[in-house]
Amino acid sequence: MPPHVAIVTDSTAYLGRDALDRHQITIVPLTVVIGDEALEEGTEISAPAVARALQRRRPVTTSRPGPLEFAAAYEAAAASGAAAIVSLHLSADFSGTYDAALIAAKDAPVPVRVVDTGMVAMALGFTVLAAAETAKAGGTADEVVVAAEKRAADTSAYFYVDTLDYLRRGGRIGTAQALFGSALAVKPLLRLADGRIELLEKVRTASKAITRLEEIVVEQAGTRRVALAVHHLAAADRAATLADRLRERVHGLDDLVVSEVGAVIGAHAGPGLLGVVISPH
Repeated sequence: MPPHVAIVTDSTAYLGRDALDRHQITIVPLTVVIGDEALEEGTEISAPAVARALQRRRPVTTSRPGPLEFAAAYEAAAASGAAAIVSLHLSADFSGTYDAALIAAKDAPVPVRVVDTGMVAMALGFTVLAAAETAKAGGTADEVVVAAEKRAADTSAYFYVDTLDYLRRGGRIGTAQALFGSALAVKPLLRLADGRIELLEKVRTASKAITRLEEIVVEQAGTRRVALAVHHLAAADRAATLADRLRERVHGLDDLVVSEVGAVIGAHAGPGLLGVVISPH
């Protein structure tokens, strides 16, 4: 293979196998720990298994990849002919994954640009695809990073959860926000902003919250050409219904992905999660 810019990301991008193979994207997995058993996301543990563990109140935590795992990925990319590597990862506020990648990049055999995208799930996935497409077109590492950063800046994510308890336990949302979201049994709508989860609105019932989520997506998409991803955990019917509504109402829709989130995000969001990523082209 001629010299090229290789793309590395982590397992929270939730890209399908076809996209990974088509763009030769390398995945470095995070780990989910259920009880005392550590399992790699994407190969050894599924989101439904995490949902079942949470519902049974089993202890569930997550951990980042180590620098050695990134070092192995970078060495393999260099051995395949990569002249440079762009390594794109979930928000550093959510995980130490970005820091582990930075450590490994220092001793990599070729230059590595490590990017904290501030994103997660298909918000990260769409960013990775923009980088991969630029690399495939012959872009330099700098051009690949610019394409990724632009896509990330333009991408937004909104989501509904049945309870903020899981996010609070994992430290992904503050206790004050969690208490506010739980007051009077309201249903929380959240958004991803500046790499952090923010409480956006409180709605009285789940059905009203999901209707409001739909309205927000339609408003944010506007008349632009967009790709959407509808994510869920143990809420397939809700996700399918929402996806059908968005197909009808988002007139600039180029692509719509419906998928259950992976084990890592599932561990922190909990069963009932319903989210939408909006990514203009």
